[in-house]
Amino acid sequence: MRFCRLITQLLLAIMLMAPIGASPAMAQATATKDSKASSKANAKSAPAGDLVDLNSASIDQLKALPGIGDAYSKKIVDGRPYARKDQLVSKNIVPQATYDKIKTLVVARQKK
Repeated sequence: MRFCRLITQLLLAIMLMAPIGASPAMAQATATKDSKASSKANAKSAPAGDLVDLNSASIDQLKALPGIGDAYSKKIVDGRPYARKDQLVSKNIVPQATYDKIKTLVVARQKK
């Protein structure tokens, strides 16, 4: 009897802490939707002055791009120079999925 009362109180406490009408599936769907919205906001074109130049950016600047870590930033630097930004894929520097995340954030400027 005592055990049942404890379980009942515990369940009641858990139900009171959860938002009304919320289920774990709803919470996960909301988190996924928020994550996708954030990714789309980051993937929009940046103003020309804010683009990261693949031919001159530092490793830290490259690592700030979505999906680019230590390994990819080093490969990008080692693969310089780039005539076009899509050479990141054609030279097998980054996979297509990663390139799709950063293509609106980078540029391959040429020295004059």
